[in-house]
Amino acid sequence: MKSSKIQLFLLVLDLVAGCTSGSGSGTPSATLRSIAITPAGSSIALGTTEQFTATGTFSDNSDRDITASVSWISSAANVATIGNAANFNGLAASVSTGTTTITAELGGISDSTALTVGATALVSIDVQPTVSSIPTGTTEKFTATGTYSDNSARDITTLVSWASSDPNVATVSSNVATAISTATTAATMITARSGNASGSALLTVTGGNAAPASNVLPITVNGSLCSASTSASYINKPCVSVTVCTHGTSTCQTIDDILLDTGSYGLRIFRSALGPVTLSQLQATGGSGSVVECTQFGDGSSDWGPVQLGDVTLGGETAQNVPIQVIDSSFGTVPSSCGIPDTSPSVAGLTGILGVGVFTEDCGSTCATDANNGIYYSCSGSTCTGTTVPLSSQVQNPVALLPADNNGVSVQLTSVPSNGSPSVNGILVLGIGTKTNNVPSGITTYNTDANGEIVTNFSGSYAGVIDSGSNGLFFAPPSTGLLPDCPSSDSGWFCPSSTTTLSAVNEGASGSPSGEVLFQIENFTSLTNSSNNAFSNIGGSSSPNQFDWGIPLFFGRNIFVGIEGKTSSVGTGPYYSY
Repeated sequence: MKSSKIQLFLLVLDLVAGCTSGSGSGTPSATLRSIAITPAGSSIALGTTEQFTATGTFSDNSDRDITASVSWISSAANVATIGNAANFNGLAASVSTGTTTITAELGGISDSTALTVGATALVSIDVQPTVSSIPTGTTEKFTATGTYSDNSARDITTLVSWASSDPNVATVSSNVATAISTATTAATMITARSGNASGSALLTVTGGNAAPASNVLPITVNGSLCSASTSASYINKPCVSVTVCTHGTSTCQTIDDILLDTGSYGLRIFRSALGPVTLSQLQATGGSGSVVECTQFGDGSSDWGPVQLGDVTLGGETAQNVPIQVIDSSFGTVPSSCGIPDTSPSVAGLTGILGVGVFTEDCGSTCATDANNGIYYSCSGSTCTGTTVPLSSQVQNPVALLPADNNGVSVQLTSVPSNGSPSVNGILVLGIGTKTNNVPSGITTYNTDANGEIVTNFSGSYAGVIDSGSNGLFFAPPSTGLLPDCPSSDSGWFCPSSTTTLSAVNEGASGSPSGEVLFQIENFTSLTNSSNNAFSNIGGSSSPNQFDWGIPLFFGRNIFVGIEGKTSSVGTGPYYSY
């Protein structure tokens, strides 16, 4: 499966940071002294679950996870049941609203805590029509349908707040949008929001005679900007179009099927897609060879190729002399540590990657000071050895090099129904708070750490990555029985027998603010046995210390990506806001 495009060196850093010594395992003669249940005094919405953990303290002062050893009891099974079977130990499932007492008992020693089940909670909002186009001076009426934690659906058109992402294109009053743009074509996202849930629709306004906004790029998820070849595509792939030019000339190539990736940094394009464009080769320090890069990703794939300079146009804005990785597995000799790099767009499932994450360059100080960084190489003929590369010569996030609108981006995609959609449309807007079409409103900002990660609390603390380049939600489930693995060719994806509603809390790397995210996981095999290609409710297993918020998080949301060191009205990057 094409699961992720997170650069592997970030994952390695996470694994190193996560290696800590475990608690003592105790001795065979140690006896149980007490039990502590976590979480304590929790509240969940009807239709959701809660994973409880029992920790035993023993006579030798050791602590052990005894979740699978205790007997679990719910005092009010009509409010919530709790599992004792293998893979379900300590997993409470809500039945009705009310309060129950959860008890863990072993050998006459026990601990108890309260679990409150509240009313159903709003998980997602579907706005219709999803895509529409109207002339200047006309109106469009939208509806909003809410999906709740018990999987019920209701018309909430009059209960949500409505907003337009660009009031110069269209204003919205209640659920009626009025087109006012004077541009030949202009786009805005019409968003319905209630609490932490939101849904969006793309409204295009036509009929004016002014130039369209220069800082807007269309996005299609498995749509017209993606490869039409079945062999070169996969589900939940967000695509944009990028223009690359020989520096200072009009020799240019506009390239579709470029994966939009907020989890990586920099532009990478297969050599075969550049057409007549020639790029100038960056030389290693001292001019001893060509700078070449090995980029490894979280799904096990890699890209190998030289770093070359060219002009990059996004929408109507151009960054000049941008270091780009030209993907070419035949360049020099690929080091064994780089794995088996993708050889063509059909193998990779894409023509290139536009990394618009929170950092300016793709490696940073490590690659500028350590020649054995495992990422950058100097190649003379077929001989390639590790090398240091100055920050300015590393593959660059082209957004950061734009003359304007260079402090970040916002990714705005329409909502997706629970059964999926053939494709999804949206817009990538350059800049944050630099124009009327990129002003943040009603959002929460989460600062990241030095690895570009936030904190996700989900039956434990995870390193959270907000990553449009991943085509699902990837995490370790709190109980293996809750989200069973799919069979055969879909292995690695989750295939629950019924809709599973889960809750996680995201917070900034510095600890605040925080915000709850309710999300649903459906049976992957059942969903994908259809003609649809875009899904908001698919997920799969990942490493136990990371929560990868892939493209499903982006559907129906306006997510801002703030670049490190650059300021906007919501703060100084690196951060994500939504």
